[in-house]
Amino acid sequence: MEEELKIRILGDPVLREKAQPVTEINGELRDFIGKMAEMMYKVKGLGLAANQVGVAKRFFIMDISQKEGKPLLEVYINPEIIEAEGITEYEEGCLSIPGYYAKVERYAKLFIKAYDIEGKPFERELTGLHAIAFQHEYDHLEGILFIDKLSPLKKELFKKWWKKNAPSKK
Repeated sequence: MEEELKIRILGDPVLREKAQPVTEINGELRDFIGKMAEMMYKVKGLGLAANQVGVAKRFFIMDISQKEGKPLLEVYINPEIIEAEGITEYEEGCLSIPGYYAKVERYAKLFIKAYDIEGKPFERELTGLHAIAFQHEYDHLEGILFIDKLSPLKKELFKKWWKKNAPSKK
């Protein structure tokens, strides 16, 4: 895994890769997750998936509590959605698509399972922003970006916006 982390931007092929399962939870992975967390907090993201920093492995981190100034890092290794129900809508953004925000429909409630940073399995029910952020990060592991969930018209508008605003164009 790379030493210097950088957030991959739309157009980087790793963002479209389906991430592979983590086979070993060890010190190297924990160190890497620590670096990811430092980066996520620095750029004030709510979550960060491994492939957003160039590693196509099935893990991500989240912290929706930092908005209230009470950081609580959550680590999800090899996450799975067991059950989902209800529909909600939320205006999402993504560190890999800087500056763009759009309303996206997501499930309102999730039942998930994953492994924590120590390799212990856990199950959890998630609702509200917690469920939304989980789905956003989970999609990254599937090679899906939130713009893929937009209507055809909104996708066209996004493409025009991106042509003008993509970081490489500035």
